[in-house]
Parts: sequence; structure tokens; C-alpha cells
Amino acid sequence: MKNSDSTAKTAASKVLRHLRAGDLRPLAQLAVQSTAGITAVVEGVHQSVWSTLGAPGAPGADQAGQTRGITGLVYRSIEGVTQAVGKTLDVALTELGPLFQLVDGKPADTPERLAVLAALNGVMGDRLAATGSPLATTMGFYAHGRLLNLQKPLQNQLKKQLQGPSVGAAPGGKLLLVIHGLCMNDLQWQTVHEGQPVNHGQQLAAALNATPVYLRYNTGLHVSENGHLLAALLEQLFQNWPQAVTELTVLVHSMGGLVIRSALHSAASRGLHWPALVKSIVFLGTPHHGSPLERAGNAIDVLLGSTRWSKPFGQLAQLRSGGITDLRYGFLADTDWQDQARFRSAPDKRLPLPLPAHIACYTVAATVASQRSLLADRLVGDGLVPLHSALGQHASPERNPHFPKTHQRIVYRTNHMQLLSSPEVGQQLLRWLAPGD
Repeated sequence: MKNSDSTAKTAASKVLRHLRAGDLRPLAQLAVQSTAGITAVVEGVHQSVWSTLGAPGAPGADQAGQTRGITGLVYRSIEGVTQAVGKTLDVALTELGPLFQLVDGKPADTPERLAVLAALNGVMGDRLAATGSPLATTMGFYAHGRLLNLQKPLQNQLKKQLQGPSVGAAPGGKLLLVIHGLCMNDLQWQTVHEGQPVNHGQQLAAALNATPVYLRYNTGLHVSENGHLLAALLEQLFQNWPQAVTELTVLVHSMGGLVIRSALHSAASRGLHWPALVKSIVFLGTPHHGSPLERAGNAIDVLLGSTRWSKPFGQLAQLRSGGITDLRYGFLADTDWQDQARFRSAPDKRLPLPLPAHIACYTVAATVASQRSLLADRLVGDGLVPLHSALGQHASPERNPHFPKTHQRIVYRTNHMQLLSSPEVGQQLLRWLAPGD
């Protein structure tokens, strides 16, 4: 027990080390929200115990499920105190903001801090966005970790992307859009294999003579919400590009594949122009049909909700974001999740969205096993996504993206994250997409 406690403390200290003093205010707001949530859980347990025991004089509950009488007064008092403390902290930390900026020597955009914020957004980014928290990630295109301001000329902002004899020239008409996965950010495409730096985006962009543009987004939002945002942002990027865009290649990892598919659907419904210029999409470990880990989380929701004793604790299992619950089946459209009880067990009723016929689509699936087997394919996969989901295979033909056999690749002894650093994956990307000699 002591070892696990010390491990948890060490992990927490590593995370906190990469936060800044200016993060205190939004973190305090999160703490207040969490306290209110736990109070609601405790009140629910209290109410459930009394009603189960049938004790005389048990406090009743109103239509909202809140206890009444003296017991209700106690819980309302706790909520009131929590809100008062939260407002006091908020005012105090707001006034101290300028001082924090003076004494805080930590940069706002270190890779470590951005990784912490990306993980936080993946878990509860929808809540952060809903409350206007400054910790919420805003979608944007990045080059070398710097946000591209689409309201200003892009040529000077993109100079660092151009190398060799093209230095200082205007970016060409070929673009490579690179999209990260759940709980990640654009900087995490830069990784290492056996001590050597690896970035599939840079390697592929050089081979295609294309300008790489990396997307950063809040992975805690619903996939379709990010799809709408990306569809509009790409239209704006194309309109402001220094030259006429001639083609777009897209490289995605994990959830990023669902986001680009959703964006294509959103763009088609709105009559946007950029999808006509998409030449190729490569999916790395994308859960086209969801992940069993999210379905396991959904099973926990059902289990906890099966008795009045355990039902209040179900709220603790329901902290995960809309982006995560979309991974249950691989939701792409608004109708897949709107007007649905997000944490209630339900069959797969997704709107079937085929891949656009004019786009050459490829998929790479990983497995930690050394060879294929029914058990490894179904239960193991890359540790997060089973093989059939990454390959797009589904028993219902209308749900199957139908990747041609020559557009599929399975890499062995490789987990979900190692797809980003695998030389085998990098070589396959070049074989598929790089122009021949």
C-alpha cells in the first residue's frame, strides 16, 4: 500500500512540476467543482441508505433527488460554503494574476506542460470548455509548436517549415495535415526510436514536397464537435494560404482519424470546398468501430447503477469526457450522441458514414502479439484498439469503410503509441504516398 501511495505521489509531483502559478485559479475552480460533485455523491448515498432501510423519519427527497429537512439543510449548507469559498478563491487569485506573471519563470508552452494540459483536456475537456476555463485547449493549426494566426499573412509564419533551396520562398500548394489522438497534442508527433528522433509528419512532408501543418484540439469534446470546428477551420486555412492549394494529404493517429472523417461529413453537409482537394488519408491505429476499453467503462456505469446502494457512485465513473465516450463505438455525427443518455448502455446505432470515394484511404493497425490469432485480434490489438476496429472491419457492410487489401498494413510487436515511432510505419507511409522515381 505504501509503495502504491508513494508511486501516486511521485506521479502527481511530476505533473504539478510542469504547471505554472497562473494555473492556480482554473485549478481552484476545478477543485470547487469536484467538491460539489462529491457532495452530491455523498448525499445520494445517504438518501439511498435511508430509503433502503425504511427507517422512520427518513429524510424525503424533492423532484431533483435532493434530501429535504434538516439533512437537506446540511447538504445545501455544504454546497453554499463550497460556492462561497470558490468565489473567494477566484477573486483572490484573479487579483494575484499579474503578480504570478512576474514571479512565474516557467514558459507557458513547454512540451511537458502542454502534455499535462492535453491529458487533462482528454479526460474532462468538455467541462473545461463549458466553464470557459483557460485550461481548455482551443483548436488551431500549428507549425513548429507555434499557432498559425489565420487573420494575418501566413507566409512569414511558415518560413521555418521551408528548408534547403526553398528557404524564404512562399509555401507551395501542397499541404500535409497532421492530427494527433486522444489526450495528446501536436508536439507529441516528435518522438524517438532507439535514440534517434522520429517524426512521421516531417518525413512524409519532405517526401511529398508539402508543407506540414499540425492540428491541436480539445480531445475531450465530442468528435462531431471537433469535426465541425475542423471543417470550418480548414476552409479558412485554404482561403488564406499564400498560394492556391492544389492538394491535401492527411496523416492521423487514433482519435484524429475519427475527427477528420467527421470533418469531411460536416463539410459535405455545408457545401465547403476543401474536401475536393483531399488526395489521401492515412489512419494510424484509428478506432473506426470504437474501443472495448470505453465499452468496459460503460459496463461499469451499468453495474454501479444496478442497485440503489451503488447508484450514487456511478457519478464517479461518469467523469470521463464526451470525446472518450464517443470511442465506445466510434461516433462521428451529432446524431450518434445527441438526445442519448451518454452513460447508459445502448446498442450501436451510429449513422453509417462511408469514406469519400475520391480519396485514397490507407490504414495501419498494430498488435502487441507476434502473430495473428482470434484471441489476439479481438482482445489484445495494440493495447487500446483491437485489430478489426483499426482495419475498419465490421459485420455490417454499411459500417465497413472497405479499405482495399493493398491499403492495409498490420505491424506486429507494436503498441498504440509505438505507431508514432515505428520505422516500419514510416517506411510504409513512403511506399504508399511518396512519388516514385
